[in-house]
Amino acid sequence: MDQHDEAATAYAFWLREPGVGELRSEALPTPGPDEVLVRTRYSGVSRGTEALVFRGGVPASQHAAMRAPFQAGEFPGPVKYGYLNVGRVERGPAELLDRTVFCLYPHQDRYVVPAAAVTVVPDAVPAGRAILAGAVETAVNALWDAGPLVGDRIAVIGAGMVGCCLARLLAGLPAARVELIDTDPTRERVAAALGVAFRAPEAAADDCDLVLHVSANPAGLTRALQLVGDEGTVVELSWYGDRAVPVPLGEAFHARRLTIRSSQVGAVSPARRTRRSHADRMAVALELLADPALDVLITGESPFAELPEIMPRLASGELPALCHRIDYPGG
Repeated sequence: MDQHDEAATAYAFWLREPGVGELRSEALPTPGPDEVLVRTRYSGVSRGTEALVFRGGVPASQHAAMRAPFQAGEFPGPVKYGYLNVGRVERGPAELLDRTVFCLYPHQDRYVVPAAAVTVVPDAVPAGRAILAGAVETAVNALWDAGPLVGDRIAVIGAGMVGCCLARLLAGLPAARVELIDTDPTRERVAAALGVAFRAPEAAADDCDLVLHVSANPAGLTRALQLVGDEGTVVELSWYGDRAVPVPLGEAFHARRLTIRSSQVGAVSPARRTRRSHADRMAVALELLADPALDVLITGESPFAELPEIMPRLASGELPALCHRIDYPGG
């Protein structure tokens, strides 16, 4: 493949400046012996994080921490950002050739990465569902952090992509009471498809052993501290970007001996870090995606060519979404 050949041109979605996206062409390098050339079939817009990036809300202190694995450019822009990509290997080692793979790559129609950066999608997982791997991986890591037990009373606050994945995984915990909590009543249908109870915040059951908060709304964190029982744990997965967040640590917080702990997918949970790699964790997530109930999390689809027009609508909430799938021609 010639580096300057028209066939070696790729197209990618870039945030030119906060609030303005565009498709740009770029030259594809020739893949080396330990690299793969992937043609994208689908990518996914993770609305929470990508809306934050799109509006320019990543604080300067977090620019390094928020980098995606194959990000190009810098915050607040121009930047090529994204991490939910499923494609077919066109060139690479024989064991990967023509395989469907997941990669933490931005929205781009073809790309070259190290072979070790892709994970083969199991045959039991449709390619269009595999874009959820990033959300399921985050949920797996959070549950490794949280350590839920048989029979626990558990609340998940925030019925976004990650919250819904958490609820679905927890639904299989024997004798557990699991409630998915959100202010949006339309998420009740999603909860039913996932096999868990749905509650508005004011109707949620209290005395929880464990509350996982992923709403990215400070009011949700306050409610989490109200719902957790004495000596219980709140696991905070929300990332607030450049917003200051009040935490109610007065009243009975100390007397009840509550715990707030963070969970973040950038590092493997300390509970499994010595025995599981990032690749192991991703393999677990893809295996869990054999579950067809998770299809309910893909709430819309658009062609790649329309992404510059779709992204502002997703970021503003005009186009409601959990995960919005992007379809690529020839993928």
